[in-house]
Amino acid sequence: MKSKHGPHAAENGLLHPRNPHNGRYNLKALCESCPELKRHIQPNPKGDNTIDFSDARAVLCLNKALLAHYYHVTNWQIPAGYLCPPIPGRADYIHYAADLLCECDQGTCPTGRKVTVLDIGTGANCIYPIIGSQSYGWQFVATEIDPVSIKTASLIVQSNACLNKLIKVAQQTDRKAIFKGILKDKDRFDLTLCNPPFHASMAEVKTSNQRKWRNLNHGKPGKAPANLNFGGQKAELWCPGGEIVFIKNMAKESVDCAEQVCWFTSLVSQGDHIRPLKKLLTRLDAKQIEVIKMRQGQKISRFIAWSFLTRDQQASWAKTRWRRR
Repeated sequence: MKSKHGPHAAENGLLHPRNPHNGRYNLKALCESCPELKRHIQPNPKGDNTIDFSDARAVLCLNKALLAHYYHVTNWQIPAGYLCPPIPGRADYIHYAADLLCECDQGTCPTGRKVTVLDIGTGANCIYPIIGSQSYGWQFVATEIDPVSIKTASLIVQSNACLNKLIKVAQQTDRKAIFKGILKDKDRFDLTLCNPPFHASMAEVKTSNQRKWRNLNHGKPGKAPANLNFGGQKAELWCPGGEIVFIKNMAKESVDCAEQVCWFTSLVSQGDHIRPLKKLLTRLDAKQIEVIKMRQGQKISRFIAWSFLTRDQQASWAKTRWRRR
């Protein structure tokens, strides 16, 4: 598969060219894949069919339809109160990360089980392994510290035949560790992914939820309901110091497995965090540091990627791992 990376896609507000979620939702096709979505379809003020994105049940049902229609996952459910991810944006991370691997192999995206990916903090939804395995055929190890998330993600994998040979869910037993205890001496990963906890405290989470609720209601006052679709558990939403501390710890720990991973990556929600992260990675002697911008409509996001391998070393890595017979 040749890379079709559009360098101006993010600037134009477009999703990645390989992202199947470009354009409006095909609600008719989605309802055929998930009939229960029909009950949540309603007209907007312009008369176009849509769903109420402040209704957690509607958003959950939309996700089930998207996963069934595009990714062949027909059994997907998450516990109440756990994060229900926006799938188009999550898919963008996968496709832009795939471009990093394309660059290692003369513009050809590696596909199939020979590519191994580590997802840090997969959550109950297991969304990145689902999208990555079904888009490219990659193998995933999905790690998590929360026991409920482990149980739910494992059940999703076990109950979908298209997933159970490509995804392994692993519990991280050390709450202070990221790679330690997961990567064994002989393990090699072509890519790591992470959507780190953003907030530094639960108070920040509550303030953020209230702000999102006001935005959805165009500034109208009122208390946000408890079942909003932007829920989440403690490990999904916050950690001491917030995302900057989490990613810094990840960067420091990555030094110990520098030669076992081709590209380390992490989403970075706050643009102001990029400069100190790049400074730290330079000090840690990362040979390559990339900041990849993504955009979904008016929403701008980004991820940082780093490698302790040179371009030549990555080319050798690709030749050895992806082209072997």
